[in-house]
Amino acid sequence: MSDASQKEKLRQHFARRVTTQARVVLDTWQKINANSGSFPALREEFQAASDKLVRYAQRFEMADHAEAGNQILKAVTNWSGETAPDDATELQLQDAIDALARSTLRRTDHSDTEAPHQFRRTPVYIALTNSEMANRLIRQLEFFGFRAAAFNSAKELTEACALHKPETILMDVNFGGAPNAGIATIEQLQERHDTPVPVIFMSDEDGTIETRLRASRCGGEEFFYPAVDPGQLIEKIETYTHGNTVEPYRVLVLDDSRAQAKFMETVLKKAGMTAHIITDPMEIIHALDTFSPEIIILDMYMPGCTGMEIARVIRQQDRFHSVPIIYLSGEEDVTKQLHAMSLGGDDFLTKPVDPKHLIATLHNRGRRARSLLALMIRDSLTGLYNHTHTLYLLDQEIARARQKGQSLCFAMIDIDYFKKVNDTYGHPIGDRVIRSLSMFFKQRLRKTDHIGRFGGEEFAIILPNTRPSDARNVLNEIRERFAELQQPAGDREFNVTFSCGVAAWNNDPAHTLCERADRALYVSKERGRNCVTLADS
Repeated sequence: MSDASQKEKLRQHFARRVTTQARVVLDTWQKINANSGSFPALREEFQAASDKLVRYAQRFEMADHAEAGNQILKAVTNWSGETAPDDATELQLQDAIDALARSTLRRTDHSDTEAPHQFRRTPVYIALTNSEMANRLIRQLEFFGFRAAAFNSAKELTEACALHKPETILMDVNFGGAPNAGIATIEQLQERHDTPVPVIFMSDEDGTIETRLRASRCGGEEFFYPAVDPGQLIEKIETYTHGNTVEPYRVLVLDDSRAQAKFMETVLKKAGMTAHIITDPMEIIHALDTFSPEIIILDMYMPGCTGMEIARVIRQQDRFHSVPIIYLSGEEDVTKQLHAMSLGGDDFLTKPVDPKHLIATLHNRGRRARSLLALMIRDSLTGLYNHTHTLYLLDQEIARARQKGQSLCFAMIDIDYFKKVNDTYGHPIGDRVIRSLSMFFKQRLRKTDHIGRFGGEEFAIILPNTRPSDARNVLNEIRERFAELQQPAGDREFNVTFSCGVAAWNNDPAHTLCERADRALYVSKERGRNCVTLADS
């Protein structure tokens, strides 16, 4: 490799580090915007991420990013963090964020000719005996925004893991030639990490219970026997990677003791949760509306009312019917505890509360609550929002856009000739095409964008704070890249395209916005499909 190409490779590596950090800043700001109650809790995280961006950008001579980061830091110094920033500070912050977003192009890594990639920060490692399949998987994974690397020996894999802990390892059980050599390599690798690396094992020859047990004991999350096609593997790799970090649980605490409330706040924040503390039971309705908690902790006995009475009031509101409620009290009478839980509670913790016990309870209850909520609002095939919840989110974003005076776009998408795909390759392959497109959207759109499956092969996307031209450009880029993706079907491959219609919100109600986007989609179909049409205002 020449000196020039080495320098260029190094420059691109540094550029990715800066743009990755810039996206961390943008994501944090989006979380702040999505929930005004999170302003104080996220201020320190936002400032630290911005400071790190400036240091990276200055070190790697990326002036635009450095200037935008400095603007953000300047605005943050005018914000005490105790409350939401005032209008002038918020405007200053938004201008700086817009400048950073323009510098951090989502569809290119400083190359006008090379196809765009939005790599995850940590890699996926592939250790397969079949090198042809490994290289094919790498090409497919890059389309979905992963950074993948294949290895020819256990030594190479071990050295790479020592430098960068991977998100996931795809391992042939016999990698290295000897029976179960791949499992032995993973056993050695896992000993070097505090937390295990998720491993997906593959085997063409050995599917015995002994081999499966050994693979499971060393971190094997999946075991494919016989080998599986690339499409299914990519779906599993997506499951065990953590590029999209889990949002912290939002916990509302009502306790009339200020000392106890402060203690709870400290414990929850230390555990990475977002806490909202109130000491007056009469503030509960306002707190529910502004904070939208996922878990509620109530003191049992308070002046003026009991926790059981508050729980009954909360349960009268449909949207909080399934939110876990946990009672706190010095009450040790089991009969009274059971009675309290029969009146709307889900768990009972006795004071003084052991912090570890509290956090474990919150994690268990929060995880189950999110799973139940996902069953109600998400499509089972893709994990995207279902039709009903997508329309609910559209109403919410219209209200937010009207309040903040921001732009908003809504897109309708339909896979071209999807019936032909089902007829030619079968419905399981058709389902995989739908899942691959949903993964494509999740990888390439912002966390604040809402993606829904409207039904069949039709999707809907809500793009808050987005101008029509930007929405069209982003979706057009996704369309072009998705059309290049080879869809596997046994020993054959084929390509799929989609058509799209985009409508900008123009102070019209949700149903009108949907109709305009749908008409624009119809125009795309009439134009020959595989294109994006922007609706007339």
